[in-house]
Amino acid sequence: MAGTKGKQSVRDMILSLGLIGLMAGVIYIFIPHDDSEPPLKRVDYRVELLTARRAASYPVAAPEGLPGTWKATSVRYDGSQFDTWHLGFRDPDGQYVAIEQSTQKPAVFIDTASQGAEETKTTQRIGDQTWQRYTGGRYDALVLKGKGSTTVVTGTASFAQLTKLAQALKTS
Repeated sequence: MAGTKGKQSVRDMILSLGLIGLMAGVIYIFIPHDDSEPPLKRVDYRVELLTARRAASYPVAAPEGLPGTWKATSVRYDGSQFDTWHLGFRDPDGQYVAIEQSTQKPAVFIDTASQGAEETKTTQRIGDQTWQRYTGGRYDALVLKGKGSTTVVTGTASFAQLTKLAQALKTS
């Protein structure tokens, strides 16, 4: 008698585990779940842009005429230590692209804004300005050193997309 009671306990435990597994599978199949990224909210950067243009010691750049498929996702201006302007976008390919401007020492600012990208020997003419290309493991960048400020167009997007954003930049 003692032997059959032990076999029943093991059998009951296996049946219980099977039933729990079956219920977990049913719940997983029939309860909706979404593993995709949540959609990023579009930000309106007009107020921050006006504020930055009034406060900064340099002409603050922002794009004009970009298609609606470019989604502004982040914006900030900080005039506490250095006049620093940031405007981030998600491009039509889902990549991150940002405009960064600052009066901070160019070498330090470029390294920070481009996530450590290295200067290349390649320059690129955009409008009437010559931009320097930087490449990195995480971000690539186009850099324009101006009088008193540095502009960096950077992100995970291709140089073609970085160029599109740089071409759209206006300072007025």
